[in-house]
Amino acid sequence: MLKTLAIVVGCGLSMLLLGTAVVSNDAAADEPKKGNISPERLAAAIASLEKLTNETLKKTGVPGIAIAIVHNDRVVYKQGFGVREAGKPEPIDADTVFQLASVSKPIATTVLAVLVSEKQIGWDDRVTDHDPGFEMYEPFVTRELRLRDLLCHRSGLPDHAGDLLEDIGYDRQQILHRLRYQPPDSSFRSHYAYTNFGFSEAGYAAAQSAGKSWEDLAQDKLFAPLGMTSTSYAFADYAKAENRALLHVRENGKWVGKYTRQPDAQAPAGGASSSLNDLTRWVRLQLNRGEIDGKRLISAEALADTHTPQMLTSFDPAQGRIGSYGLGWNVSVQRGGQAVYNHSGAFALGMRSEVSLLPEENLGIIVLSNAAPTGIPEGLTESFFDLVLDGKLQRDWVEFANRMFDEQVKQDAARLRDYSKDPEEPTAALKLNAYAGRYSNDYFGVIELAEKDDGLVLRVGPKLTEFPLRHWDRDVFVYEPSGESAIGTSGVSFTIANGNQATEVVVENLDLDGQGTFKRVK
Repeated sequence: MLKTLAIVVGCGLSMLLLGTAVVSNDAAADEPKKGNISPERLAAAIASLEKLTNETLKKTGVPGIAIAIVHNDRVVYKQGFGVREAGKPEPIDADTVFQLASVSKPIATTVLAVLVSEKQIGWDDRVTDHDPGFEMYEPFVTRELRLRDLLCHRSGLPDHAGDLLEDIGYDRQQILHRLRYQPPDSSFRSHYAYTNFGFSEAGYAAAQSAGKSWEDLAQDKLFAPLGMTSTSYAFADYAKAENRALLHVRENGKWVGKYTRQPDAQAPAGGASSSLNDLTRWVRLQLNRGEIDGKRLISAEALADTHTPQMLTSFDPAQGRIGSYGLGWNVSVQRGGQAVYNHSGAFALGMRSEVSLLPEENLGIIVLSNAAPTGIPEGLTESFFDLVLDGKLQRDWVEFANRMFDEQVKQDAARLRDYSKDPEEPTAALKLNAYAGRYSNDYFGVIELAEKDDGLVLRVGPKLTEFPLRHWDRDVFVYEPSGESAIGTSGVSFTIANGNQATEVVVENLDLDGQGTFKRVK
């Protein structure tokens, strides 16, 4: 996902739309409340939401949307809109399997809460007690890092550390190993920085302690007991599902199913797939504090920890509002003082998701879409909360959320130099053999610059994936990266020694955390 956009998605765009404040959870073991929403108000809100969703589908052209609502332990609404794949007739329904992206995180901490309930792990266990081979850049952090630190994004790793390693083809073991070469972006436990692979390491470490793969652990501890028969952390299960929603991106004003996103490397953080029928059971479990159909699956105390603020995420001094992150959940106070637990997810390659809970009203909503980038899930969620709590819309939330996402895309693209216009009087490059060779750093490993077809190509990653370069000016070339984190044309700039040979190269899109400099090696 685009890096700046990912911050908004991970934090839950609905939190940013409304502003937030910290809420504590000191009554987690109490019985779920029934709330103050009348059946009439709920029915009217659902009818208005359904109308708004149909209008949104028509206005935006997105292929499909799926929505489910849980209230007082009942699934009061579930409906698919549109189609699984643009240009084909198969409709979305409550069994359609969607990739969930970062909504995988609160599901992952639900799995871990089962282990905490069984006293197999503790939230404050040292990571190395379960995964002795894991290392951070600083030995002190390696020794003191706890599962809780990774699950609330306060390890000191830079925002989205490891994502670019995934983009260029490293697998989960290689990525987690290479995190030890990433210098911290902040002091340990001092700042919030959203990291898929830091979060995932907590899941992998716990699974290693249990003697299982993460995928099997989630299946055995949560999905099977809860009856989530279409849910998995393995991409292969999503890919073989006949009733699945494909990913779509917008090209030339149309939504097209162009990309495949294989997120197994970061499975706990972004690799889950599921359906409305399955997710409503999980939401019921959340709102019922670990019980479903009279059976307790998780202790109320263990689950309550996931809903309790752990780390400050934002502060608005003008309104005196604070945002926080729990364990896999955004935790806030909105809507006249109500606690809200939510999380959004997105793949820039073509999907969006959102789950949001109002525990005081025993109310939850799930919104899934097979298109990105859009703010539709957050826009529809906030619209529903307006309708069910206030009886009317406070604003056009879908338009506002879409506009906010468009602005984030522009801001993200601005992080790279603009190469859309060539220099008026470009300086010629040296002979290509001056640039060709192998270059390396600890974090990304070896890259190759090679002559091919009278030009220069860049090869990156463990499989040396090849990208053609275009000369821009003197010792600067450009190329088009691919993958989830691609944010536009990137520069490839060489440093020349003795006037005739490059000694190092900076790959701009790999340098967002200062790791994009590669030195020539023999």
